[in-house]
Amino acid sequence: MVPKFSPVAMTEALMRANEHWQSRRQEAESSSGRPTPTAFSIAFSREAGTYGAAIARAVGNRLGWPVYDRELLQRIADDLGVHQTLLESVDEKEVGWLRECLESFSSAPTVSEYAYKRRLIETLLSLAAHGECVVVGRGATKVLPAATTLRVRIVAPLEYRIEAVSREHGISREQAARQVEATDRERRRFTQDHFHFDPADPTYYDLVLNVARFSLDECADLVIAALDRLRARAAGVESRRPN
Repeated sequence: MVPKFSPVAMTEALMRANEHWQSRRQEAESSSGRPTPTAFSIAFSREAGTYGAAIARAVGNRLGWPVYDRELLQRIADDLGVHQTLLESVDEKEVGWLRECLESFSSAPTVSEYAYKRRLIETLLSLAAHGECVVVGRGATKVLPAATTLRVRIVAPLEYRIEAVSREHGISREQAARQVEATDRERRRFTQDHFHFDPADPTYYDLVLNVARFSLDECADLVIAALDRLRARAAGVESRRPN
């Protein structure tokens, strides 16, 4: 079932995220004299029937980071008030970077598609500017900056995914097979139409996990371990920079 997000729920989600960002900013200011740690984000892409959203939530819960799945991102992008609040919460120093990134995604075949695409990209890039969040779907692995994003793809063999969807939704294997095929096709079309890349191409990701080989908790462990490696590497680079 697709989650339903009311305007109140979206506002509450954004308020929690803002509290997290403000707390992090205060901690950074209190530790003046040391380089501000790079704020990483995690972007998930997943095949149908791989429990990708559940893995993303498990990672977010462990890190204490807000999780934005495709439905919530869609509603934020569609809701002008919440969307505008998110944009306004970006630090002034990040505005130029945000504008530069937007320009790199500026081409679109029609005005209406461009307006939608721009709002979605603004939403994703605004989240990336704050960092410390988990984003699921909606081309985030391509849109969010690679330098500060751990890009994860969740996969599994087709038979595993069909069985998972059949079990989760209580439908026949034939129905599940059709649903898996339709969902994969929809996601592939979305990323190809809007961002011109094939989500099945492993070169767009830093980590590809086969959920048929690892439990959801183990997948979350591996994602956080990879994030820790990236953060440690970034911290090492920043510590060598002249003050």
